[in-house]
Amino acid sequence: MSGNLIHNDLRINSYGSYLRRRFHCRVSKVNVDGGFTCPNRDGVKGTGGCIFCNNNSFSPESTQQNIPIETQIAEGIAYHRLRFGSVKFVIYFQKHTNTYSSLDKLQSLYRRALVNPDTIGISIGTRPDCLADDTIDLLEELARTRYVCVELGLQSMDDAILSRINRGHGLSEYLSAVERLAGKGIDICTHLIYGFPGETREGFLETADLIAKLPVNSLKIHQLHAVKGTTLAGMYARGEFLPLAHAEYVTTVCDFLERIPPDIAIQRLYGSAPLAIRVAPAWGLKNNQMWYSVINELKRRKSCQGCRLPGITGSIRPDLTINRSPHPPSDLQSIESGSGYVPPQISCIKKSTERNWP
Repeated sequence: MSGNLIHNDLRINSYGSYLRRRFHCRVSKVNVDGGFTCPNRDGVKGTGGCIFCNNNSFSPESTQQNIPIETQIAEGIAYHRLRFGSVKFVIYFQKHTNTYSSLDKLQSLYRRALVNPDTIGISIGTRPDCLADDTIDLLEELARTRYVCVELGLQSMDDAILSRINRGHGLSEYLSAVERLAGKGIDICTHLIYGFPGETREGFLETADLIAKLPVNSLKIHQLHAVKGTTLAGMYARGEFLPLAHAEYVTTVCDFLERIPPDIAIQRLYGSAPLAIRVAPAWGLKNNQMWYSVINELKRRKSCQGCRLPGITGSIRPDLTINRSPHPPSDLQSIESGSGYVPPQISCIKKSTERNWP
């Protein structure tokens, strides 16, 4: 397994480190609202959405669909350039299902997002059951010259849990989406949540074993939390949802990371929501404290991402060190990256122990 992927201090292959290796300079991910909806809200798949979903819990106030996308991008770039010193940017279509529209609208939005000369690519949040063939063809075309990442919301591999949370799709749709995206020069990110009612630690860890077998490039992991305006908040009020304790979450996520191959970049280790709408859990930690509570547990164990896999020792190895960046890591706002794009080569749905990166 490649020996320069795991950061000696962070103990994981952070997404910022991955992009820095790939593009050689600092980049921020700029959120935009493309005015999409969701088939789990408009009646095509269901109504009401997932029991935990309130898009206001994770979207900046500056991203609103009534603001032209060019304005959203310009304001986002200015903010990240000033705050983080970023020089290149990935435009992130985050709210709702960002492939759920006509091909004409998708072409217009994606290409407009790439006009800015400092934009190196796009990241598109979507559902695994909302990827039409012509949409994938469009993304493959864009990926020939730009960075393109599709972020698939799986959340759980357990079909019973997916049904209980009103997800509207099962594991099979996710596996099909991964297979259809693989080998087209498109990065694949998977979103996972831990702490659903009825979910077990063992069941969540089985997901790590599944992900390890797939051509997934990155992961977002966070705890299940209830925010105002959701079915889950009502369940919490009635005593039907018991949030995870912070210590339990950290322990399980570290167990999970130890089963994830080092070539999969970690985009997120926790979730957060504005205090004004946050219901539970109330861990009382700031974003960087949440991040480092996981990192520090890996340090305490003297372990690292992938250390439980064959060929990796049980503790951090000197040969897994990469050069440290002078900038602090951030999995939510500031992403390190740069210019000069070469598409990755992924040849099949099953992946070997090693993957060759450009």
